[in-house]
Formats: sequence, structure tokens, C-alpha cells
Amino acid sequence: MKLGIVGLPNVGKSTLFNAITSTKNAQAANYPFCTIEPNSGIVPVPDARLDQLCEIWNPDKRTPAVVEFVDIAGLVKGASQGAGLGNKFLGHIRECDAIVHVVRCFDDDNIIHVVEDATKPVAVDPDGDIECIDTELVLADLEMVQNRIARIAKTAKSGNKAAGAELRWLEPLCEHLGEGKSARTFEFDDSDDSQNLARKEMGLLSAKPIIYACNMDDDGVADPEANPYYQIVKARAEVEGAQVLPICAKTEEELAELDAEDRAMFMEDLGIAESGLDRLIQASYSLLGLISFLTDGKKECRAWTIKRGTKAPQAAGKIHSDFERGFIRAGVCNFDELMECGGKMSEVKARGLYRSEGKEYVVKDGDIIEFLFNV
Repeated sequence: MKLGIVGLPNVGKSTLFNAITSTKNAQAANYPFCTIEPNSGIVPVPDARLDQLCEIWNPDKRTPAVVEFVDIAGLVKGASQGAGLGNKFLGHIRECDAIVHVVRCFDDDNIIHVVEDATKPVAVDPDGDIECIDTELVLADLEMVQNRIARIAKTAKSGNKAAGAELRWLEPLCEHLGEGKSARTFEFDDSDDSQNLARKEMGLLSAKPIIYACNMDDDGVADPEANPYYQIVKARAEVEGAQVLPICAKTEEELAELDAEDRAMFMEDLGIAESGLDRLIQASYSLLGLISFLTDGKKECRAWTIKRGTKAPQAAGKIHSDFERGFIRAGVCNFDELMECGGKMSEVKARGLYRSEGKEYVVKDGDIIEFLFNV
């Protein structure tokens, strides 16, 4: 899973990136475009279930699922036409599975708020900031769709049925984008394989799922419901079906610099049950419809990320293509069932909770699976 951290200049993107990746790779400074090339960090997905399996097995290797975060250059109005570093921004975000849109939800006269002209600071305006970036994504998509229509129009006129079928949904999509609406709100036909392929080729920016990370000060994140900026973003997210996450990037950066014991004490003092990273990953999994299954043993305990609804053979394919190609069956118990049996697989089997599942089995979150295959 690859998440692109985006937003206007100086909203806290790089500070948040440094915190969640526990690095200082991304330069954080109070001037526009201090991030030019994208910084990338691989982050392990926190999973208490994997930790407990490792306590049971004491394995030679512990392998968590991972998320890749990419800190992308700040966007300004006109980016779709190349303003600021817009073209680079748009190219990098196209490669991501989802967008973490950092939105400024705090007041600070010492930090410049830039929307269009770096020499003209403006008032904090979360809704306007979101609209600015959304507009640039929509305009970039509109240009791509218009170019695609121009390429296939002649083929369609010659009687090519596939080109004609593509035009029948591309033209309404073009009109939809032309009205300033994102591709996320367009009714695509998910059952149409050719349409899905075309969408994948285009990589529409405004179709990508979004998490709005509301960057607040300490007081704001302690009581986000009392923060008027947060309420603005929350209302917008509800309309769009997006995720919204209150977070304080500076606090997360301070947490990242502490060892585990001091971090726990600091979080307790702040009244924080989970770090922003944990909550961000949870929101990402929910947004993208992802779950984890587990494999265990003395050699390795590992968490694997799959789409919710994935069947056993395709889950096996995450481990190795041979597992999917030669799939016979899967031995399954759920993590919660194992814990109910004191962590003893022998007790799981004695209670009849260990199941043999075939090709139509839909893997559930927390399943511990052993695949049997033959190639």
C-alpha cells in the first residue's frame, strides 16, 4: 500500500512524514516548496496479533505488513498548468493507492499560509484549501480524458465497437469533470473489464480515495469537536465518503523521538490512546477495504495485507504465485479462536475450530492460514 501525503505548502506535510516514518528525511521549513523531490518511507503496520504470535513461537523472523508513505511537493493554484511544482506533484501522486491530504486547522501568524502566490499569505481556510487541490486534480484529469477521447474518436467513427463503447462513458465523464466534479463521484461500471482497464491506464487523480489529516495544535487535537476548522473538514468528508483524522504533526514528531517507555508515558500525559500513525494506518485500511491474514511458525510469523473479500487461492498468491497456481486447500483458524484456546493449536483442533477450506473460502481479518498446494 502506497499513500501520498499532499497539501498546500506549509500545512505540515513534511513534519507529519518525519513523524510517522520516524526519520528526518523530509526537510521541514517555513517557506514554500521546501520539499521538491518526494521522500519515501516504509512503515511497519502495528499489529498486536502478530506480536502475540511471536510470543508463542519465538520465531527466527518477524515480518509485519508495511505501508509506504510518500511526502510530495506542495501544490498551489494552477498546478495542473505547471504552476509551482505542479507537474511533478501530479506525476508522483498518480503512483499512489490513496491520498493523505494534510489540511491546516490551526492559526499561527508565524507560519505562512500559501494558496496561490508565495508572496501573499492568506487566512486559514480549510474548505478553500481542499477546493484548491481538488480543482487541480480535476483539471489534470479533464485534460487526460479529453486527450484520450481525441485519440479514439476517429477509431470509433470507423466502426470499431470497442472504441465506440469506450466513448459512451468517456464523454459523460468528460462532461462531469468539466463541471468541476471529481471522478470519485462519477458512476463507473465496475463490472466492465474494459472500462476498468482504461481507468487503470489513465490513473485518474481525482478518483483516488482520500483521508483528510486535519493538522491541529495541541489544544485542537485534544478536543477536535470544538475546533471549527475540523468541523468544516469533517462535514466535507461526510459528503464525499472520505476519512477524516484529527492529528497534531508536531506532537507526533515529538513522540517519534522518544523510546517506547517514554512514548507511552508522554501519550498517557496527553490523554492519547493511540498514536497518529496507528490511527492513520487504520483509516487507510478502512478506506481501501484492506484486511490482514497471518502465517505462523518457528521460522517466521508474518502479516499479509489483502483486499476484503479475497478468496483463499488469491490470498495464497500473495505469498507465492505457485501457492495460488497449485492451491489444494487452506487450514484455517482465526486469531481470536487461538487466543480462546490459550494460544495452543492442539486445543484449537481438539475443539474442532481448525477448518479445512477450499477455493471459495473468503479470507477473514485475523485468519491464521496454512496453505496446501502442489505444482
